[in-house]
Amino acid sequence: MPKEAKQSTAKTTRKATPQQKTDNSRKKRPKKDPNQPKRGLSAYMFFSQDWRERVKNENPDASFGTIGKLLGEKWKGMSEKDKGPYNDMAAKDKKRYESEKAAYDKGTQPADDDEEEEEDDSE
Repeated sequence: MPKEAKQSTAKTTRKATPQQKTDNSRKKRPKKDPNQPKRGLSAYMFFSQDWRERVKNENPDASFGTIGKLLGEKWKGMSEKDKGPYNDMAAKDKKRYESEKAAYDKGTQPADDDEEEEEDDSE
C-alpha cells in the first residue's frame, strides 16, 4: 500500500465571519441602578472600620494586606461578648437594607433619610 502524503503541520487561521463574531462575543451586563440601596455591612466590616486606624498606628510600616491579616487575627481572637456591639450594628444595618430594598422594589424611595438631609441643608 502506498503511504499517504503528510499534510503540513503548520496551522492555518481563518477569519471569523461577522455572524461568528456576534455569537461568540460576551453578553454585556445591564448597568447597575445608582438608586439601588447598598447592602448591609457585616459585623467584621464594622469591626474593621473601628480598628483599622489603631492597627495602622501600632504597625506604621505594615502594608495594606498585612493590616488586613492583623485585623483578621484580632477578630478571630475576640470573644462573642467583645463581638456583641459589632453584631448589633450589623443587625441594624441588615434591617435598614431590607427596608430600603423593599421600598426600592415597590418603586418608591424611603423618605426618612431624604427629609433629614434636606432639613440640614436649609439651616
